Amino acid sequence: MCRWIAYSGTPILLSQVLFEPAHSLIDQSLHSRMGMETTNGDGFGIGWYSRDKRNTRDTTATATATAATTAATAATAATPAIVRDVGPAWNNRNLREVAHHVRSGLFFAHIRAATGTAVQQSNCHPFRNGRWMWMHNGMINEFRLVRRELAVAVDPALYPDMEGSTDSELMFFLALTFGLTEDPPGAVARMAGLIETTGRAHGVRDPLQMTVAVADGEHVWAFRYSSEGHSRSLYFSTEVDTLRALHPDATFLRDISEETRLVVSEPLGDLPGAWNEIPESSYGVIQPGQDLLRPFRPDLRL
Repeated sequence: MCRWIAYSGTPILLSQVLFEPAHSLIDQSLHSRMGMETTNGDGFGIGWYSRDKRNTRDTTATATATAATTAATAATAATPAIVRDVGPAWNNRNLREVAHHVRSGLFFAHIRAATGTAVQQSNCHPFRNGRWMWMHNGMINEFRLVRRELAVAVDPALYPDMEGSTDSELMFFLALTFGLTEDPPGAVARMAGLIETTGRAHGVRDPLQMTVAVADGEHVWAFRYSSEGHSRSLYFSTEVDTLRALHPDATFLRDISEETRLVVSEPLGDLPGAWNEIPESSYGVIQPGQDLLRPFRPDLRL
């Protein structure tokens, strides 16, 4: 299986999460403690959102900017950048270079352990469509039996944008088909319901295993679900003000906002009270203001 991290909060260098913690994602690529495989070396990917926060003090110049330029700038800011490669994360010089120079307030990182599909760049997470970004740990069981039927359900207008051959990317495009951009929890529930129904029709006992992260540049949704009721590990970080009270000597906590959160496949360190397991069959939303944690179940009404 795979390991992943979703970060939302105070803009930081990607390296502060990917390399610096005691059990960072790079460490997990070699020494995973909770994954199905200890080593996750079948590729990696990072995706991040950026905003142009330059101080436009010249109001005259700003007022005369063309509508086309403004629209292009907004589109670039809203669309996440993606860097993916097929090599292992632990010795990739390009990943280290990017991570130590890119700063973002919302980013994904994923290390892959392939489950039957090819090790190629287009199969590495995260996946992107417009401003939406998606990554997954788990599998569609007996994918070879249900792949064609599921692929036919993808909106024909979206199908040409699929680049790889993984169940994870197909799940993303099914969710887009079922309304991800308007209702992420509902769309993921409908996607999961179709996989459950299709798999069981083909005699698959437990069709779906997933922890999923999806983002639109402002919010992060994280889902934990499996047909068998024994899903892959997933944790979210404790509220920053609580952590400050528990660990007043942890200086790094002074520089991040109270809304900073991480969702991780496994904890990045052993700081007591820092990590909370996301309950089985549930999803969370990281957003400005109050975060949410809700039950999740597939929608079988299709």
